[in-house]
Amino acid sequence: MLVRELSSEPLFSLRRHDPAILVWWTAKVECVSAIARLERESSSVWPIDDALQRLDSLTASWHEVHPGEQVRRTARRLLRVHPLRAADALQLGAALVGADNHPESLDFVTLDIRLAEAARREGFHVLDLLPT
Repeated sequence: MLVRELSSEPLFSLRRHDPAILVWWTAKVECVSAIARLERESSSVWPIDDALQRLDSLTASWHEVHPGEQVRRTARRLLRVHPLRAADALQLGAALVGADNHPESLDFVTLDIRLAEAARREGFHVLDLLPT
């Protein structure tokens, strides 16, 4: 949603139909990290300022799950049962906390195959937005 990629249009469509976004509190930093990496790896002039402005606009409307013992405990459990990185376990843990441990109550959106599978196994309805 911040830079044009194959997955952009399905994400824009989803946002038009359901503007509510729930994220883990580090999401903004992770987005800046991804944008900066794209800028570093690009051989041409890259519109980082535009992407950062879109991020600021998006973050003004999303809801964040803040750190706490429940998220940490959930992430620890997730790391033992799924092949996740720590940041992904925290994101999935935050989603479970945000869903009040009723994952069927929320749709889960990710472009990461491993995180999508873990979310599916935890009971979330994972929206299939991965480019084929």
